[in-house]
Amino acid sequence: MKDLIRAAREVQGSFSLSEDFSAGAVAAALKTKSGNVYTGICIELACGIGFCAEHSAVAEMLKHRETEIEAVVAVSPEGIIPPCGRCRELLAQVNESNLQTRVLLAEDEVVLLKDLLPHRWY
Repeated sequence: MKDLIRAAREVQGSFSLSEDFSAGAVAAALKTKSGNVYTGICIELACGIGFCAEHSAVAEMLKHRETEIEAVVAVSPEGIIPPCGRCRELLAQVNESNLQTRVLLAEDEVVLLKDLLPHRWY
């Protein structure tokens, strides 16, 4: 998992988009079943039109026609952070086998995505 943390940290770093908006404060890295690593950064905009770093990493993965995720991590200036509910649901919906994805919650804490989504809505 250290390789994923390192990959996320390499793209993480907040920068201004305008006076009120920014990007990059949170970064994510995911590793696919085939061993490829994809990264993404958050975009913080008004009206909910921005998106999380995990969404950005998933979009990069999908561009390469992959859907199965082995592990994922998100990092912020404060450290490793768990994916929000929207991101958890995205990971699960991209491929149902992703319920077995290892999610890093802290440097020494890993859980399966299915344990973060114990009662699916559908």
